[in-house]
Amino acid sequence: MDRGKPGAKMHVLSDQNGLPLVVGVSAANTHDSEALKPMVAGHQMRHDPQRGRHFKPQRLHADKAYDVPHLRKWLWGKHIGVRIARKGIESSKRLGRAVG
Repeated sequence: MDRGKPGAKMHVLSDQNGLPLVVGVSAANTHDSEALKPMVAGHQMRHDPQRGRHFKPQRLHADKAYDVPHLRKWLWGKHIGVRIARKGIESSKRLGRAVG
């Protein structure tokens, strides 16, 4: 938690091409992981009028701030694959990049 930090943080959920799908704002003194559930839940409510069905995210890539066990379980319960950098083990720099 960023205690006593004034201001706001912007959270963006985007597709694989970087197109913003959901944008949220939170207080700067809240942890980033607290914004994940409302953002994903808000995205799942989107309806595609051309296909006549709701969008369902298949995979989520996130940095180390979202490496919280209860978030991983919540995403798995929604059948969303996770690729979250693990704290103290790997870098967030390669998330979303193709292995090759």
